[in-house]
Amino acid sequence: MGPIANFGVGVGDRSNYKFSFVGFQAGRSLTPVIHAGPLTGRFELAANVIPFWQAYTPAKHTIYSTVDGVVYSAVVDGGTYTGFSMTPVIFRWNFAPESRKFSPWFQAAGGFIYTTRKFPGTVIVPQGTPGETSKYNFSPQGGIGFHYFSQSNRSIDFGLNAVHISSASLGDKNPGVNASLQFQLGYSWWK
Repeated sequence: MGPIANFGVGVGDRSNYKFSFVGFQAGRSLTPVIHAGPLTGRFELAANVIPFWQAYTPAKHTIYSTVDGVVYSAVVDGGTYTGFSMTPVIFRWNFAPESRKFSPWFQAAGGFIYTTRKFPGTVIVPQGTPGETSKYNFSPQGGIGFHYFSQSNRSIDFGLNAVHISSASLGDKNPGVNASLQFQLGYSWWK
């Protein structure tokens, strides 16, 4: 268990999105070391709670389009989005190499994000008119990383996760963030 900090960037059509959060992560080994040649390791179930989650998107702006010679404009919401995140299910395989200092891992996880306003921003529509996104999003993810043990029961943790953010159509629109890369730094106390 221990604190974590994160910085991320969007990929593809969301490459101008940035993410950051701080929180706490805890896990428990569910198996003893399983000897499987180069895959020798143990299975861990973990979770994290992120009381401070932020996304930084392009500022609110106006877009223009022309159809049959008529110019239309629409305002797209943007800026900084603040919220809370929780990943209640993290399935992690911790490799058990002969080195006691360095232990790589890979994981698959699923969580949710709540933001104080609808994320990501889309064309702003009048209140009550269909067309907005949602304050609630899901965050399936997978990643790799490693623990660097500074002491036998203390580690500095580094991770890289690919995260998808989607409302699963809880809002009228579901533009989501198809992919982002999230870089994570943590510190863990082991029992």
